[in-house]
Amino acid sequence: MAHIRRALARRALPLAVLLPVAALMAAGPSLASEGGGGSGSGSTAPADGTSGSGKPTIVLVHGYWADASGWDRIVESLQARGYPVVATANPLRSLSGDADYLAARLRTIEGPVVLVGHSYGGAVITNAAAGNPNVESLVYIAGFAPDQGETAFQLAAKYPGSRVTDDPDAPVPTALNAVPLGGEPTNVDLYLKPEKFGEVFLSDRLDANRTRVLAATQRPATAASGNEPTRAAAWKTIPSWYLVATDDRTIGTGNLRFMAERAKATTVEVDAPHAVMETNPADVTELILRAAGDSRPSLAETGTSGRTAVLGGAAVLAVAAGTVITVRARRT
Repeated sequence: MAHIRRALARRALPLAVLLPVAALMAAGPSLASEGGGGSGSGSTAPADGTSGSGKPTIVLVHGYWADASGWDRIVESLQARGYPVVATANPLRSLSGDADYLAARLRTIEGPVVLVGHSYGGAVITNAAAGNPNVESLVYIAGFAPDQGETAFQLAAKYPGSRVTDDPDAPVPTALNAVPLGGEPTNVDLYLKPEKFGEVFLSDRLDANRTRVLAATQRPATAASGNEPTRAAAWKTIPSWYLVATDDRTIGTGNLRFMAERAKATTVEVDAPHAVMETNPADVTELILRAAGDSRPSLAETGTSGRTAVLGGAAVLAVAAGTVITVRARRT
């Protein structure tokens, strides 16, 4: 198991995470549209069978210890608003392979795309969106938003807050089970222990029956996926939105705020656990709709500094003057 420790992270990084994060940046050195991607009137039906609606296609990407069914209530809400939605599978095998898989899926979708990632899924969308002109907005739901060369494990260990391990010297984080896949000792699948699932993933906010079901149906991820460096950082050129879960015990709330602030994402904070889709689906849906241009926020909270851009008065003036205001965030 000593080999596993070295591969997981030089500092016994709390494998904590692997489930995705955030950022917002536009093309110019100053700014990124708060309204998000447009409605995409030229959008046509994607090749995978969703119906054309004149709206962008919303693509949802899950992270570690979950699957596409975790988006069910969000999918239902978005479809009720007339959006074509794809809740895609995420292989959870390697960051580069997972990103290539998603990039191939995105190429089958015609018209504008709003790309959403939860937990480790945030790292996947950060790589997969690079170079795809159809991706108009990135949305990070308590997800990783790595910069080029960074790994998920490194980001999860930057600030305290994760409860994936309570012993930094343990070969495998104490909340995880490592299941050997054969070959190298580090070739393992990582599961959250059932007795830790409620505390770490859900912050003990769901009833025991639902918690047991989610723990029993979790999908594992390889240790390699959290140790692989990011190849691209799409949030540097694509406008991004970020939901910070303020009771995140998987990645850690401080780490979420760091990534949102660094990317200058349009950010909201929600009193919720890491698996915020389970406890606060309406908040998740609302942020996705904002990124899709379906509604205009009255203010934007950005990152850890607590800075708030109050746009209400300016918006009134803009309407009176018949002008359009674009709010942008400075590129880091």
